[in-house]
Amino acid sequence: MQEKPEAWRGIVSFVRRSSTLPAKLQKAWDEYSDQYVLDIPHAHELRELSVAPDFHFDAAYIERNWGNNNPLVVEIGTGQGENIAAAALREPERNFLAVEVYVQGVAHTLRRIGNEHIDNLRIAQVNAPELFASAFTTGIVDEVWTYFPDPWPKMKHHKRRIVQPALAADIHRSLKKNGLWRIATDIDDYALHVHEVMDELPGWKNLGDQQVSLAIEHVGKGSADEAEQLPHALFTESQRFDGRVVTSFEKKGLDKGHTIHDFTYQAVEEN
Repeated sequence: MQEKPEAWRGIVSFVRRSSTLPAKLQKAWDEYSDQYVLDIPHAHELRELSVAPDFHFDAAYIERNWGNNNPLVVEIGTGQGENIAAAALREPERNFLAVEVYVQGVAHTLRRIGNEHIDNLRIAQVNAPELFASAFTTGIVDEVWTYFPDPWPKMKHHKRRIVQPALAADIHRSLKKNGLWRIATDIDDYALHVHEVMDELPGWKNLGDQQVSLAIEHVGKGSADEAEQLPHALFTESQRFDGRVVTSFEKKGLDKGHTIHDFTYQAVEEN
């Protein structure tokens, strides 16, 4: 009888997709995965995206895998790697970690950073909340980026949105004092969700400097147009982060007329 995999107690924010790669991406995987993809032990062999609870992502681990102890920036959900690869190329004095669950996304990132010979970026193909829950030592991370996460538009799926109080607590512990969590979305309802989760959490300071009007009730897939008729309120958000490039995904949202919402939350001492 096959042993059942150890369960992840949290709700995952992704659905596994086909891992079949076209030839050019398979070539990138074969050429570069050994160099860039971290070998992170899993909690169970049947849960390939899990993280072993006794795995420690500390200063010694960074030294072994990056060759230095420069400040570490972690991006949750890197897509095709456009943003983090550009940042790593632009800022060689910082280390970057791309956390991505999808094989095609990892392969695109490998192709991009391999072609550019970027040496300050590594990839973790694991479930990000599990990595933050148990692996990162306190204060080891300089910044966390979460750009355009899956919006899970159906009302019944809103609980799967990755920005949640539990992850916020784990990120807060992982960040250095006054470290930053940068978030961006092109979905108004997700922006409301971010405000509801983050704005009143102890230990977080919203560094935004502009007012944005949002509906104060949630809408789901197929009913987003109803938001215009709902009561609205002003919320504080950030100007666009200069270091965030316009990715192909963001451009699609802009072409559809979506509003881009940027957030900068600072990890401060809890009162």
